[in-house]
Amino acid sequence: MERKGVVTIHGNPLTLIGPDLKVGDRAPDFKVIDSDLKEFGLKDFEGKIKVISVTPSLDTPVCDLQARRFNQEAAGFPGDVAVLNISMDLPFAIARFCNAAGIDKVKTLSDHREASFGAAYGVLIKELRLLARSIFIIGKDGILAYKEVVPEVTNHPDYDAALNQINKMKS
Repeated sequence: MERKGVVTIHGNPLTLIGPDLKVGDRAPDFKVIDSDLKEFGLKDFEGKIKVISVTPSLDTPVCDLQARRFNQEAAGFPGDVAVLNISMDLPFAIARFCNAAGIDKVKTLSDHREASFGAAYGVLIKELRLLARSIFIIGKDGILAYKEVVPEVTNHPDYDAALNQINKMKS
């Protein structure tokens, strides 16, 4: 399924591949890898609230700030909240970024191999093979509780709205 014009980059419309998930939908599984090339999926975070911060590339200023903001916020979350950052960056680039930026509270993952996450969550940008900036929050029950796909890829997400949702769900 393709959706044209849901997001733009510098005002130019892009095509998203995948479904238009809605709050209340069961969150689809995915396969991504970490910087050690270990595979992860949704099941690896079972029993936790899952906060998925999606960035096009950690090598850009807005993505850098988004990862740092969630890393800072994650320090105050209880153990039943897993914060993930998923991008199409190569695992080695992600490791280099995390080391340089001090990212240690967020699990950074790469979707570059199969684009499994992007296609399952409807945020794979066809023209760029990058992920659209977005935030997904999934409850312990596996149901999507919050979704934001940022309309202009170069803009920040609504951090306050996402944090408010996380605070409502924390035990």
